[in-house]
Amino acid sequence: MEFVSPVGLRLDGRRPQELRAMRAQLGVLASADGSALFEMGNTKVLAAVFGPKPVEQRSREDEKRAVVRCEYAMAAFSTGERRRRGKADRRATEITKAIRNTIEQTILTELLPRSQVDVYVQVLQADGGTRCACINAAFLALAAAAVPMCDMVASCAAGYLESTPLLDLNYTEDAGGGPDVAVAIHPNLGDRLVLLQQDSRLAVDTFEEVLELAVAGCRKVAEFMRQTLLEHTQGLAAQRAAGDAAAEAAGGGGGGGSDEELDADDF
Repeated sequence: MEFVSPVGLRLDGRRPQELRAMRAQLGVLASADGSALFEMGNTKVLAAVFGPKPVEQRSREDEKRAVVRCEYAMAAFSTGERRRRGKADRRATEITKAIRNTIEQTILTELLPRSQVDVYVQVLQADGGTRCACINAAFLALAAAAVPMCDMVASCAAGYLESTPLLDLNYTEDAGGGPDVAVAIHPNLGDRLVLLQQDSRLAVDTFEEVLELAVAGCRKVAEFMRQTLLEHTQGLAAQRAAGDAAAEAAGGGGGGGSDEELDADDF
């Protein structure tokens, strides 16, 4: 199969260094403290955050920092293929650890002693890049829950097929057998790496080229999420202003507003 045409186009019409279209929505679950739906191409991920809250198991309570719990799952209908359970379970464990380790480095856990933050991530539709999409969805849900963080975290992957570095592989490209490098960064802290996973060997020069492309993709993802947070914050501010105006018109004074608050300037 030819993954890059002679004119430089991939199977889905993108250029080698082009991201898939992204979409995001915050506050999609009323029952969660924070939630987000994040899409990269045809990959769709739902994340929900509960907390900070009291630790459920007192034996796990830490008087110096918060306990972060993470659960990852793929919906049975997320792919058109039947997955082998053993392999799927191993991959789920790997992705769960990647998500938890990434968000633990991002949350200011020392500001939340004796508390617990639960992060649930479910893949609704899989078409490559699920690990990175899950991390992005988890960050947006944490931001929606107003969990204090040292920075935003953005994730993206890049691969190498037919001697060409490719950004943000879809499922067909991912199944092509080439190396894949998944990255997550703190973009406002000098692009600090908080996740780096590689599934096969690469020559040093090629690895550096693919890594640089993945980091550049992370910056683009970060800019998209920053804009999403800004628009969400503006929406909340408009709702609060409308609520205050209605209360004043009714003679009830100020107050009201949304329970969910974000400060987009923090990102």
